[in-house]
Amino acid sequence: MITTFPLQQTELEESLDKILLPPTDPNAEVQEIPGYKLVYVGGACPRNYRVYKADSMIGVIFQHITHWSNGVDSLRYAESVDAAAGLDEFLNVARILRTAAEQPPTEEELLDKEFDALTSDEWERLKRYVPQALDLVAV
Repeated sequence: MITTFPLQQTELEESLDKILLPPTDPNAEVQEIPGYKLVYVGGACPRNYRVYKADSMIGVIFQHITHWSNGVDSLRYAESVDAAAGLDEFLNVARILRTAAEQPPTEEELLDKEFDALTSDEWERLKRYVPQALDLVAV
């Protein structure tokens, strides 16, 4: 039989509050490193930090007793800035590869987008439209 231990409401609220604090919150545990802000999320070992670049969160890094890691590669970093930069670089490469793999839309996809954008009035006009053959006059 599995027994669960429910969290008290106050314990749950406290743990959620700590995790969800933005780096601008005065109660957030923030480490500023060149180019990045690390906001402590939780954990004993490893400690988890959200990584912010400018005002955007780019991911999570982990502080172990002997090293840092970022969860996207199997490297061990000596410094937090290296783990954050490795994460940032990985995300940039992934973004470039995804963009390069995308093909331009086909003519059919472009027409689908145009049809999807039609209003109901335009659809009604289109349904009533009967193409007329042009009388070709020989010159």
